[in-house]
Amino acid sequence: MTAVTAAAAAIALALTGCSSGGGASSDDPNAEVAFWSFTGINAKDGVKEYLEKQPDAKVKLTEVGSTTETATALTAALAGGKVPDLVMIQNDDLPQFVANSSNFVDLRTLGGDDVADGYLPWAASAATAEDGSVVGIPTDVGGLGFAYRADLFEQAGLPTEPDEVAAMWSDWDAFIEMGKKYTAATGKPFVDNIETSVFFSTVNQVSEKYYSPDGELVYDKNPQVKDAFQVAVDTKDAGISAGIAAWSSGWAPGRANGAFAVTVAPSWILSGIKTDAPDTAGNWRVTTVPGVGGNWGGSVIAIPARAKNPEAAWQYIETMMSAEGQEDHFKKSGTFPAASEAVASEAVRAYTDPFFGDSKIGEVMATSVEKFPSFYNGPDTTPINGALLNTLVELEAGNVTSDKAWTTGLEKAKEAIGD
Repeated sequence: MTAVTAAAAAIALALTGCSSGGGASSDDPNAEVAFWSFTGINAKDGVKEYLEKQPDAKVKLTEVGSTTETATALTAALAGGKVPDLVMIQNDDLPQFVANSSNFVDLRTLGGDDVADGYLPWAASAATAEDGSVVGIPTDVGGLGFAYRADLFEQAGLPTEPDEVAAMWSDWDAFIEMGKKYTAATGKPFVDNIETSVFFSTVNQVSEKYYSPDGELVYDKNPQVKDAFQVAVDTKDAGISAGIAAWSSGWAPGRANGAFAVTVAPSWILSGIKTDAPDTAGNWRVTTVPGVGGNWGGSVIAIPARAKNPEAAWQYIETMMSAEGQEDHFKKSGTFPAASEAVASEAVRAYTDPFFGDSKIGEVMATSVEKFPSFYNGPDTTPINGALLNTLVELEAGNVTSDKAWTTGLEKAKEAIGD
């Protein structure tokens, strides 16, 4: 057992003493909802908005930890502990739970057969089991965009307007060439890192990722994955990466001090830039990634089958996950909606933020998720992601050579999943 897994299991055991799941279920829509969420997605704000809309309702929110820790805690609870009434599940962790759909309330039984209608088709599909049962409702998606420092681009003699920048890096080869020009002009790195800003962008633009559409593991022979990985290696070899890993100790300062000029910015990352670099307000812009479409992130909300208060949990879902509810939450928190009507709304598509120079953030993200080709995620998606990402971190650290990176990444992935 890894340290992370052990910690998450301990969290799960602690939570079983204070969570829902024992005794007869209640049909009171205002009974107290035990709600598990992972950190970093404004769950507290969501609960606050819900209580403003449903003042008689009650919610006990527990932010379990990271997405992985939350999934591990949920797995432990489903195996025999007390379960929450509501739980957030990050999309990459979802396949293992959809495969055991009997652990969850089929949400069609609470909201009718069309419960999953009205959401981006690929987002709703991911939460639907083979038997047609709906395990969860999509809460948000993470449309891909890039955030860049317009002031630093200007100093390097590069275009600064989002449409001009998008045209200049229309594909990944052009992105690397633009990075070379920036680094040559300034002597500074162009992009923060190759593993999340480059590889996670490219590999989340594919039509087939680590699994075939029928669920067969193909990560080791899929040319789309190998090509995405190679773009990251090429970026490293071009000498334009700062080698500052996302969420590392140098990442937040780097956003503030100009250690890099470009970083991947799915919708949920934008608020972090504002928090980490408040003095750079007005200097950032947001535009499309090379290749335009893509997605990184997103979640569903589910009700475990042994939930004590399923009707109260469903009231939360009905209130907050409707198109109107997701649109309201987006305007307040920046969490990008998964409801199709909300994505198409004027309020979402016209959204701008003065911190990012009034870039057309809503339009960038909406276009990205609409053009996302979608792919099948399986139960080993998360460990394969981790193995390939960690290999690229090792490449940046000089512990792996470029010519050995792909084979090393495959070896790590096979080891991670016991293949």
